[in-house]
Amino acid sequence: MRISVIVPHFNQEDYLRQCLERLTSQTGHAAEVEIIVVDNGSDRMPQAVCDAFPTVKLLSEVTPGPGPARNTGAASAVGEVLAFIDADCHADSGWLAAIEARFGLPDTQIIGGDVRVGYADPAKPTFLEPYEAIFSFRNQQHIAEGYSGTGNLATRAEILRHVGPFGGIDIAEDRDWGRRARALGYRIDYVPRMIVYHPARKSFHELAQKWARHIAHDYPEKTTTNAGKVKWFLRAMAMAVSPLKEVPLILRSSRISGLRERATAFACLCAIRLYRSKSMLGVMLFRGHNAEVTWRQKP
Repeated sequence: MRISVIVPHFNQEDYLRQCLERLTSQTGHAAEVEIIVVDNGSDRMPQAVCDAFPTVKLLSEVTPGPGPARNTGAASAVGEVLAFIDADCHADSGWLAAIEARFGLPDTQIIGGDVRVGYADPAKPTFLEPYEAIFSFRNQQHIAEGYSGTGNLATRAEILRHVGPFGGIDIAEDRDWGRRARALGYRIDYVPRMIVYHPARKSFHELAQKWARHIAHDYPEKTTTNAGKVKWFLRAMAMAVSPLKEVPLILRSSRISGLRERATAFACLCAIRLYRSKSMLGVMLFRGHNAEVTWRQKP
């Protein structure tokens, strides 16, 4: 088996270095592995970073967006299995082994794994880290909904060719690709041992940008009818009071520890749900409101 790992990159050299360090020190797998970094118009090509890893291939894709960058990497890949991870993530030491084991089963088609938040300093959690540890990157839930986040996704190369390329920057390309794959009859499985760590965002503004992107993508899809607009309005109103129903989850979650982290998670949850409620109403009431944020502004 050959596995091609594809990493889209945009102005994140420090994260990319860590990502490549983890990818080149994987354990427990026997598969032949190639690693392809696809730069997407950074201020400078991460040549020096990639040169430190002789087996890494560096390509360039000027069309903006992680989707086009992944497509360029996939077109160059030689592996029967394509694995995708983002430059600001790092893989658990057994990530490739988990992918190899699952694709050793002949009926495996598409898989996604667990995405966890890595604390910058576990002894001093930030305001955002406990919240993100519980509520962000819930890939198991996404897979149940029909798609996997592309920061922790693997598929057979032949399936990608059949489903077609990832979309551009104007859509949520992971959700779009997953739904197209499901429409063609492909199954997406969750693999809990396939673990990737993502840093928490550094500011509330960055977290808000994430939800602005989702709201911009969701609004035109979900409000094509008057009934859809009513549902959108009701959901926006419910969003403001929804933190209360999440209290049991916060109290029992094994992804955080201690009362202080749980209280911090709840406070951040309240702030972001109020922001989402306001933004959902804003995009509905002011049709000119543009909530879309490109991946080039992604922290």
